[in-house]
Amino acid sequence: MKDIKEKKQKGFLDKQLGDEEKIRAFRERNKIKPTYKMVDTCAAEFDAKTPYYYSTYEDEDEVDVSDRKKVVILGSGPIRIGQGIEFDCCTVQAVFALKEIGVETIIINNNPETVSTDFDISDKLYFEPITLEDVLNVIEKESNNLLGVMVQFGGQTAINLSLPLKEQGVRILGTQPEDIDIAENRNHFGKIIDRLGMHSAEWGTGYSFKEVKDIADRIGYPVLVRPSYVLGGRAMEIVQDAAELEEYMEEAAKVSPKHPILIDKFLQDAIELDVDAVCDGETVLVGAIMEHIEEAGVHSGDSACVVPPQTLSEEILGKVVNYTKKLAFALNTKGLINIQYAIKDGVIYTLEANPRASRTVPFVSKAVGVSLAKIAAKIMVGMKIKDMVDDFDPMKKLNHVAVKEVVFPFIKLPGVDPVLSPEMKSTGEVMGIDHDFAMAYYKAQIAAGNELPLGGTIFLSVRRSDKPQILDIAKKFFEMDFEIISTSGTSDYLTDNGIKNRKILKISDGRPNVLDLMRKNQIDLILNTPTIGRNPKKDGYMIRCSAVELNVPYITTMASAYAAVNAIQHVRDREIEVKSWNEYFNR
Repeated sequence: MKDIKEKKQKGFLDKQLGDEEKIRAFRERNKIKPTYKMVDTCAAEFDAKTPYYYSTYEDEDEVDVSDRKKVVILGSGPIRIGQGIEFDCCTVQAVFALKEIGVETIIINNNPETVSTDFDISDKLYFEPITLEDVLNVIEKESNNLLGVMVQFGGQTAINLSLPLKEQGVRILGTQPEDIDIAENRNHFGKIIDRLGMHSAEWGTGYSFKEVKDIADRIGYPVLVRPSYVLGGRAMEIVQDAAELEEYMEEAAKVSPKHPILIDKFLQDAIELDVDAVCDGETVLVGAIMEHIEEAGVHSGDSACVVPPQTLSEEILGKVVNYTKKLAFALNTKGLINIQYAIKDGVIYTLEANPRASRTVPFVSKAVGVSLAKIAAKIMVGMKIKDMVDDFDPMKKLNHVAVKEVVFPFIKLPGVDPVLSPEMKSTGEVMGIDHDFAMAYYKAQIAAGNELPLGGTIFLSVRRSDKPQILDIAKKFFEMDFEIISTSGTSDYLTDNGIKNRKILKISDGRPNVLDLMRKNQIDLILNTPTIGRNPKKDGYMIRCSAVELNVPYITTMASAYAAVNAIQHVRDREIEVKSWNEYFNR
């Protein structure tokens, strides 16, 4: 017993000392429990009043447990790619909502750089890791009048604890762990999609290379492959053939060795959608349908998106709303749900559903003027949507357009190719808002540090499959008096189709080349789409990395190129109008 207590005092987790359940039972029998100390934010100059606690294995406990009705909210822990400040925003909004109805709020989170861990946000903050052991310790401490635990606002980290917590007898508020697991489990989720009469791309799951290869051969390449139960699309890739698949499997096995690999037919040239909604079991409130700017194949966390959608018919949008409601009810959703769709040839394919807060909830809430996280928190403690809102379709009444653009860390990661892929790379996001899409998109690019030039010189170099699409874009730039510079393949294609441009050497062919012009500040915008596959050509890689290093605006997808050239066309003769958020909603 003395040995166990000493190790706990040194910071070892139960699972590091042996079987986690047995060690916990041993500690409970022998009364080896953590005590909680208040963080002295006043440097001992006078008594600290901030409700900031950390655990230790000593004798004196400084927590004053109240008799009020209370809720424990799990944060998302340290910020990393795939799980960032957006979830913290949802946590804070949930706290505000519960305070409005007199419920005590207790946050468990251990990230000092987020708002949820500010001393004046929640009634109490336990500065603890988001592990099963630490969360159970806090729940045991705060069990008096505890309504339950909210896991929806802490991203994948918190959601992963939902089933283990329920197995320990903890009441999970909102969507139940069994339903969360159905959404996470592709086999179970696929059966629901089939039962609802909705479409999904062909798919399969496998553990070994042979299993995965057989599925890919049946579906047909290219396929989208990914491990299950990971953050931010980690190790998600589009593979073109069996050789790439075998190479991929070696990496995926390291990322998620205990879970199957998911294989989906890759829907080329599809339009992706994200939908954020809340459901109370009786009513579904669709916050917004977000149309991705980039084509399918770019991770939703890295894709720019627009509210309301700009290219979809009312018929398609109506079906998306209907599918969202059907799926929310089928998953017994109580709280938030995010669903991703792809539109190809007029068919709506359901890609995945996440019965929790998504990265886009703060963006949607600001875009439509309704705090989805606050509504979700109140749903989880028994309130109904009809008693909280009057408008069940807030997107319909918008007189503005909101564009979400992402912020990348490439400037701090020299040598990392900034090309977009199914694996998430972004670390933040910004929003542009205006009365039309062009200006909203332009504002979003400025905010993201990728300000589009209104004139000057553009360098164009695209892969072979993108050349038919480049003509319309190049023509528009030429009509706006941009000088067009291209390498041989793209240059010859443009010339043959009547678009004037200046040919320049490829980097591998000698100098002067585009890198020389970039270093002389003679390039104002770069459009370079990468070759398909795991190993992009060296020239394109060097161009994209140099664009980041030299702060030259760059575009790596054709969809973004269309959006950019149209935005430049429409804002060249306009002044940027600055209005408060309230003015867009006449508040």
